[in-house]
Amino acid sequence: QVQLVESGGGLVQAGGSLRLSCAASGRTFSYYTMGWFRQAPGKAREFVAVISGSGDTTYYADSVKGRFTISRDNAKNTVYLQMISLKPEDTAVYYCAADVSSASILPYEYDYWGQGTQVTVSS
Repeated sequence: QVQLVESGGGLVQAGGSLRLSCAASGRTFSYYTMGWFRQAPGKAREFVAVISGSGDTTYYADSVKGRFTISRDNAKNTVYLQMISLKPEDTAVYYCAADVSSASILPYEYDYWGQGTQVTVSS
């Protein structure tokens, strides 16, 4: 079992930056691929970024590539999402998720989810 708790969301102006954190419970954090997803009102949950257990491999949605950076600190059981040059269309609830299988961009393949943190980007 893994419990995930996101933090770091908030209200920011377009062009601003935020760093999201996701703290995980358990002693096997490095076994898990970690993903960030987001869901805007009335829309389906969509993939944002994923990082392998070792942190060596990352992959991003085209919509955030070059602006968002996913990273992890296995000693702290934490995964991060650094977001810069934020746009109003980035407004959503952001979720982190954990999966013991290989990295996936599909939400239904993730076993564990956090409760989400709201990111609002004003124009």
